Amino acid sequence: MAEILSIHSDHLKRRHIQRAVDVLREGGVIVYPTDTIYGLGCDITNQNAIERVQLIKGRDKKKPMSFVCADLTHISDYAHVSNYAHRILKHCLPGAYTFVLPATGQTPRVLQTEQKTVGLRIPDHPVPLALVETLGQPILSTSANFSAQEAITEPWQLQDELGSHVDLIIECG
Repeated sequence: MAEILSIHSDHLKRRHIQRAVDVLREGGVIVYPTDTIYGLGCDITNQNAIERVQLIKGRDKKKPMSFVCADLTHISDYAHVSNYAHRILKHCLPGAYTFVLPATGQTPRVLQTEQKTVGLRIPDHPVPLALVETLGQPILSTSANFSAQEAITEPWQLQDELGSHVDLIIECG
């Protein structure tokens, strides 16, 4: 079963964030809170971890997944951002939006659509932002559930549903 870390979003424990980042660096898969629902994620540079997320979800490998960036500068590393798009991003982020933009060469191919676009987020929640900042690169962002099921919104369900499939669960109430 997965290790569970309880975090209060107003008082992040750096040791918990560091523990989660260590799991990500080791190729692990985690469940983490976002500003909308719990997310299932991994280091976007680890192909095996991405494949594991696809397997856990039962997701078609051709269906792309988005990822979490730390800020607008970080987004520009992975997507071509026009002046117009930048103004929209600046107005809407951080927030509960995923923006689909043309991918740069730095974006892993597995996370790009056939049209060479990528979905990017900057959630309005301190946990995923702290994870990305500490890791130093984006993390995958897909809903914490199996593809045929509703998203898990109750913390107690995380362990029951996903505990045997992931390495770490960050529970935030």
